[in-house]
Amino acid sequence: MTTRAERSLAADPSKANARVIFALWLVHFTGDLYASFVSPLLPVFADVFALSMTQVGLLAGVNRFLMFIVQPIAGYLADHYRTRLFILGGPILSLIFIPLVGVAPSFLVLMLFVSIGSIGQSLFHPPVAGMISTYAGRHFSFCMSIFNAGGTLAFGVGPIIITTLVHAYGIRGTLLSMVIGLPLMVVLFKLVPRPEGEGLAGHGFLGSLREALGGAWKSVAMLWVVMVLRAFVSQVFITFFPILYAREGYSLVSIGVVTSLFTLAGAFSGLIAGSLADRTRYRPIFILSHFLTAPALLLSLYLRDAWVYPCSFLSGFFSMATLPLGVVLGQQLAPKGRSMVSSLMMGLALGIGGVMSPIIGKLADLYSIQTVLAWLPAVPLLTMVLCLRLPEKNQPA
Repeated sequence: MTTRAERSLAADPSKANARVIFALWLVHFTGDLYASFVSPLLPVFADVFALSMTQVGLLAGVNRFLMFIVQPIAGYLADHYRTRLFILGGPILSLIFIPLVGVAPSFLVLMLFVSIGSIGQSLFHPPVAGMISTYAGRHFSFCMSIFNAGGTLAFGVGPIIITTLVHAYGIRGTLLSMVIGLPLMVVLFKLVPRPEGEGLAGHGFLGSLREALGGAWKSVAMLWVVMVLRAFVSQVFITFFPILYAREGYSLVSIGVVTSLFTLAGAFSGLIAGSLADRTRYRPIFILSHFLTAPALLLSLYLRDAWVYPCSFLSGFFSMATLPLGVVLGQQLAPKGRSMVSSLMMGLALGIGGVMSPIIGKLADLYSIQTVLAWLPAVPLLTMVLCLRLPEKNQPA
């Protein structure tokens, strides 16, 4: 029995299925909304549990690592089986366990709640991202950007929501955030179709990876390195700039606004980049965005007062613009394993980039946050050079 989405796709495969794209957007928004609560609350956790900068980096690193490192496994399973278990079960774990941080009695329990919520975050990303090409028609890059904007929008409004709740009700106010996600899950159970699967059931994990990547593995590896370093820059900003601003006297709500502006700017730039990529080449977009990330980070580091807000917007605008393009280019290079490749570009790349946070935290304990962050703009300049070697769409790998 075919679903309405499948009948619509069969009628005209060149057109995007707006209903399904919206459903996938909503999955991304719902799951990422709760994931966005952790970073702006790091100053609160540091105060409540008397954490060192190394412990803050450890908490952030575990959060980012588990949010993304499980994604290749979820992508592997999604490429084998048609099931909504990961798509709907992942957000449920996040919306339950992330709000429970407000009643954590110790740092270890806090780590446990954050870890389970972060694993939920890992589960839904690969199968949902892998479904975009099936329902996007000829607007693949733009639809992927719309999908990405759902998560980025969540990371934009989430810090404002959670910091407002904690400011008004104390840290236990995080529990109130559950009332947002539960009704959304009811809607998702009605809207989300089953994923197609990629016909890799006869292969093990490594066999599926070889089958999916084929001769494009060198190009995929180069793209993955670029995505890891891009993720590292954005994760360091989200983790340590709020700590820096808090030490300089900015309020928790102000820090939430800074984090929101950073991520909302990424949603906006991702849409622009996706729209451009459907009409032109990928490589110039990668090079320009990485080049302009460096001065934006320097402005965020050295300008103060009201300037922190536009500077954080510019930092997010340039550093996050290429996230959807990396996923699209990866799927085009290796179309046989869309979910698995998506997990490499979003999940594993973001996880490896985020797990570097404890290293930055340790260096900040030794040399100060500002000294360490002053070196951060060198990373996007390095990735700009790597982007010169990226393949173009429809170009042989």
